[in-house]
Amino acid sequence: MRTRPTLSWTPAGEPLPRTTSLDEVVRIADGGGVVVLSGAGLSTESGIPDYRGATGSLRRHTPMTYQEFVAAEHARRRYWARSHLGWRTIARARPNDGHRAVSALRAAGVVGGVITQNVDGLHQAAGTPDAVELHGSLDRVVCLSCRALSPREELDRRLREANPHFTATATRVNPDGDVELADDDVRGFRVVPCTACAGVLKPDVVFFGENVEPSRVDRCFRLVDEASALLVLGSSLTVMSGLRFVRRAAEAGKPVAIINQGPTRGDKYADVRVDLPLGRALTELVARLAV
Repeated sequence: MRTRPTLSWTPAGEPLPRTTSLDEVVRIADGGGVVVLSGAGLSTESGIPDYRGATGSLRRHTPMTYQEFVAAEHARRRYWARSHLGWRTIARARPNDGHRAVSALRAAGVVGGVITQNVDGLHQAAGTPDAVELHGSLDRVVCLSCRALSPREELDRRLREANPHFTATATRVNPDGDVELADDDVRGFRVVPCTACAGVLKPDVVFFGENVEPSRVDRCFRLVDEASALLVLGSSLTVMSGLRFVRRAAEAGKPVAIINQGPTRGDKYADVRVDLPLGRALTELVARLAV
């Protein structure tokens, strides 16, 4: 029996101490070689809401699962109609101070590698081209039959040509590029197939309920194993996809620092938990490390 993936997490017991001081993070990062694990909270200052924060989209929206997407044509039509609008907002988003700070720390050697759970491409746009996109990227499309990759811009053009009278508008976008649309807006939307084999097209991202490519996971584990410490930025660590790297670092006796607004599922593994907006915190970290 298929079960829905874990989308939420409720803290148990007394919350662990949190701080607004970066002193311990500075001490941990000062020797360099830190690996960053970033989540949706890093992109909120770029206008992309997170899933689980105070205004997170999971409070109003259940993301498409992989099982739903592959099982039903009407589910794919609903996804692509909504994502067709949402992707334009993602594509217009620009890196914020947090992304730029991570890039500066990477260039200076303070950060030895970046793993991101985000699919918005903002780390790369900010100057961190080697960030590992754990969950893929919305700017690529993959065919589920022949596995051909193609640019999202190409699909956007094809969808506009196939739906010349589609005039729906989006007021809010979710981290996965999805938006809310009325059933009437979705019903007449035309989905286009792969140009190579007429197969089903999917964004080259890991949906909820889908496994991350094993080679990508192995690459991330190697980064953690070679790191001096792990710095988590803007992730609640609700899903095992990111939490496993925190556990790996803690089991190896490596310092774990978390900067996130609110508690996380990984708090018990952390040496320090900082509750600050990420743009402000990372800008201060850059200044204090004289990067």
